Amino acid sequence: MGQIKVQKDIGGIRGLCVIEPAVHGDGRGYFIETYSARDMAENGIDTVFVQDNQSMSVKGVLRGLHFQKRHPQAKLVRVIRGEVFDVAVDLRAGSGTFGKWHGEILSAENHRQFLIPRGFAHGFLVLSDTAEFCYKCDDFYHPDDEGGLAWNDPGIGIVWPRLTGAYGGTADAEGYAVDGVPLILSDRDRKWPGIREGFRF
Repeated sequence: MGQIKVQKDIGGIRGLCVIEPAVHGDGRGYFIETYSARDMAENGIDTVFVQDNQSMSVKGVLRGLHFQKRHPQAKLVRVIRGEVFDVAVDLRAGSGTFGKWHGEILSAENHRQFLIPRGFAHGFLVLSDTAEFCYKCDDFYHPDDEGGLAWNDPGIGIVWPRLTGAYGGTADAEGYAVDGVPLILSDRDRKWPGIREGFRF
């Protein structure tokens, strides 16, 4: 019996999926299968993952938007502690939804997983005090192959929940906050261009 429920083409974007595992709980706690190649195949998902990653971030951290240029990666992402708003932006050449984004709340409580195919930019915003973020990739990371887009680019128009601030013409975090906590970006993520001026595969 399958242990997952799959919602396909989320947000009208081909290939994006939300996966909800069956949760078996009682007074002791719960048990879930976090990944089953058999259940994925039964739902028409044949991605072969080769690497698992995990990160921890504090509230107000925004990581992204990132993509690999010559070695694009499909990702299966989830949160094991805390809560994030996770976003994918379609960058596939010839896609009818090129530049369109979709976001999902992922948390330790809802156990949701977000399947992001190859050819998307990805990022997330931490909404809880801390968050531990786990993801599978179907290709290895190539550090010299990374590209990025401005997380606040009006040309994409992502609506980040609980975020205040006004676009000042760059990806800088100045003036932005999540529930009053200043937004935190890496130096690199402060400098990515927008989709119109900077996207190149």
